Amino acid sequence: MSLLQTVLAFLVALTLLIFVHELGHFAVARWCGVKVLRFSIGFGPALWTRRFGADRTEWVVAAIPLGGYVQMLDERDRDAAEPIADADLPRAFSRQPLAQRSMIVAAGPIANFLLAIALYAALAWGGTEQPVPVVDTPPAGSAAAAAGIAEGDTIRAVDGAPLQSWNQLRLKLIDASLAGSPVRLTVERGGQRLDLVLPTRGAIAAELPERDPLHFLGLSLAPGQVIIGSLVAGEAAIEAGLLAGDRVLSVNGEPIRRARDLIERVRDSAGTPISIAVARGVDEITLRVTPVAHGAPAPDGRARGRIGAMLQDRVRTETVQAGPVDSVVQGVERTWEMSAFSVRMLGRMLTGDLSVRNLSGPVTIADMAGQTARSGLESYIGFLALISVSLGVLNLLPIPILDGGHLVYYAVEAIRRRPLSDHVMALTQKAGLLLVVLMMAIALFNDFVRLLGP
Repeated sequence: MSLLQTVLAFLVALTLLIFVHELGHFAVARWCGVKVLRFSIGFGPALWTRRFGADRTEWVVAAIPLGGYVQMLDERDRDAAEPIADADLPRAFSRQPLAQRSMIVAAGPIANFLLAIALYAALAWGGTEQPVPVVDTPPAGSAAAAAGIAEGDTIRAVDGAPLQSWNQLRLKLIDASLAGSPVRLTVERGGQRLDLVLPTRGAIAAELPERDPLHFLGLSLAPGQVIIGSLVAGEAAIEAGLLAGDRVLSVNGEPIRRARDLIERVRDSAGTPISIAVARGVDEITLRVTPVAHGAPAPDGRARGRIGAMLQDRVRTETVQAGPVDSVVQGVERTWEMSAFSVRMLGRMLTGDLSVRNLSGPVTIADMAGQTARSGLESYIGFLALISVSLGVLNLLPIPILDGGHLVYYAVEAIRRRPLSDHVMALTQKAGLLLVVLMMAIALFNDFVRLLGP
């Protein structure tokens, strides 16, 4: 069921984002008077085809959903079955003024940014539950320890910019750390506010890890409560009397602060009874559970234990909500922040400050779609907004065959007062295609390394 949910979540996300992107091109082309021949979601053989409107535009859903296109009437189309009628020539894309052609090309990425603004604004208006940036004890020798950060500090601002959630903190600190610049943190401690300087140079490697990158700064979210989630029928947890919603307090008398603490105790206790103390309502109950050996043994040859219980780390959260106007403002700000962040990350990959292993392809995106869909509508909407921003930024890169590459052509045409020659256009298009294929190959390789890695 989780695989089916992942596939469906991925297809819904991809279809929506491609449709919005191509709709931007389509709407502005029609507004400029250009005749649109085909609107296609996907490539390859058509699965569904209909014709609508006075121009009998062909709307297509194709078999390969990794993209789409809007085919406009164009004198340069060498694949056209018949010459363009004289009455239609003024409506050809190639006959439009430079400004209108630029508007049509730019409309696709702009539509993605507008979608992201709308989604982020909807989240802000509806309100979201976000982890409060309360930190755990930083490890000795870490940048956070050197800055004087202590357990229980709530980080309220970064370089004077207020923040409300752990996710906002992560974004700001990753960016600053890759730049190597120190950061001024405003922390709340015991009712007072303190300004601390966090050194960041060299704290985060060029290759960002799968776990939270703030780990390298010595920052981790303060633990909250470990809650028993769903239980597997017939397994040890149910037989011992554990119930969904129980709050885990300790194992064999040792306090449990995080879900992974309990997982480690269970994993190391295959066949050995353990005592799990839980809070259930106002009562505290101690239960004897015997983990059962499951799966491949550990590297040291010992069996790995399991009890058949899903766990949740329930950290302290706050509802972050804005009014109708402020939510739109926040949507614009969030979209701008994520766009600028994406551009900086791409720039650092080009300069070698950030590894190309951070590129993600469709497999990783599909996995993220499935994970966020299982987490709830709020997470999935946030994922859609992020991918919409990424799609907009990607298409604006100055690479031939992408929208950004066409805008570069038009900029050159504006300077030269005439378009580039067909020969130069063909050569650059081939180079752009090669570069895009190379990027996709690297992203797919990274996807499979993550998928098959330990």
